[in-house]
Amino acid sequence: MKKKILAALLAGAMVMTMAAGCGSGGGGDKEPAGGESGTESGSGSESTADTVTLKLFSNLPDRKNGQGLVEQMIIDEYMKENENVTIEVEALDEEAYKTKFKAYSMEGMPDVVSIWGQPSFLDEVVDAGVLAELNSDDYTDYKFIEGSLSGFTYDGKLYGLPRNTDVACIYYNQKMFEDNKWDIPETYDDLLDLAKKISDAGVIPMAMDGGDGWPMAVYLTDILFQLTGTESADIISNAISTGDFTDENIVKATELLKASADAKLFQNGYDSQDYGTAMNLFTNGQAAMFYMGSWESSMALNEDIPEEVRENIRVFTMPAVDGGKAEVTDITAWNGGGYGVSAKSEVKDEAIKFLNYMYQPDKLSKYGWENGVGMSAQDQSEYMTGEETELMKQIVDIVNNATSVSGTPINDCGPSVFKTSIESEIQSVSNGSTSVEDFLDTIGASCK
Repeated sequence: MKKKILAALLAGAMVMTMAAGCGSGGGGDKEPAGGESGTESGSGSESTADTVTLKLFSNLPDRKNGQGLVEQMIIDEYMKENENVTIEVEALDEEAYKTKFKAYSMEGMPDVVSIWGQPSFLDEVVDAGVLAELNSDDYTDYKFIEGSLSGFTYDGKLYGLPRNTDVACIYYNQKMFEDNKWDIPETYDDLLDLAKKISDAGVIPMAMDGGDGWPMAVYLTDILFQLTGTESADIISNAISTGDFTDENIVKATELLKASADAKLFQNGYDSQDYGTAMNLFTNGQAAMFYMGSWESSMALNEDIPEEVRENIRVFTMPAVDGGKAEVTDITAWNGGGYGVSAKSEVKDEAIKFLNYMYQPDKLSKYGWENGVGMSAQDQSEYMTGEETELMKQIVDIVNNATSVSGTPINDCGPSVFKTSIESEIQSVSNGSTSVEDFLDTIGASCK
């Protein structure tokens, strides 16, 4: 991975998206499969002259795999190096996390919290005085990719640090494809044709987390980006600012989403099934493909996944849409979630000290790379050994060869009421219980 390539592509897309009025930058939702939670904690922290208790609120409940494992490794190291500090972790999955985050906003926030650098999240919590301002000069030598801090900056002030560079991916089972002589689709029509072939073989074509809403909104963004290329940010911005979603490209993208469900691309019941269910369908070999972000590249190292599946997970990005303006190397990507510090923390100095420890280049970024959890918002090139999984190498190649990136997904470009609307209505338009016109009218009304 080359820093200059990532900087030019990701930073360019984020700045373009911001200029187009899509708010303060990119952020990605991430909801891993279930796992252990840390010690549940309430608001506030305890401290004496000699001891400090930090409370960390995380959206990474699986502490044995992926990003949750990396987060816990750093916590354990920090406590070992700072014997007077105890870090208590409360970790919930995505939707439960955001619900409790709202409660903590009123009751008193834990000291270090997971946040997202997107208008639908950051703008409102900063306005509410929830997050502490950070000193941007502290991070000059932290190797952040140029532009990656933009999404966590509000009115010129820094309120958090990004963890990821996220890429929308279609994971697939290479062995299953080879055994059945299925080809990687080059066009969206090819993808829908492939869905029928896979279904005829008695396999689910693509596992989709439709119950949570946001993955399908990212999928819609992916289709729209293939249709419009670099114009997508302006199209989304204009729709949100006016409440008018009748642009022909938005209409067509929504129609293609519905056509995908009609073609049985997704599993039965996708519109009510969650992240863990969708992932399990893929990792258990019941589904040939799985739509999710690059953060799930750690599947290739997860020994809880059957070896025959784990070693054959590969990836491609959204195929070209007929008549679309995007190149095959234009990808849906953005800077993902990260961390912030509570503005009212009673141990704020220690909380910021821990945050800065996490982001030392040889911590979060290095451990993330070594554990195959996707791409950091910091330069990771020095950690490449050539021994990475084939899946991780593919994702690096996708980013290195990208000619442009989308920036913030559509659901995170507007206020929280818009995010709630599109994520709760998208299931109905995809399954046909709501018309495309009514869906677009409804999400448009939420912007007014």
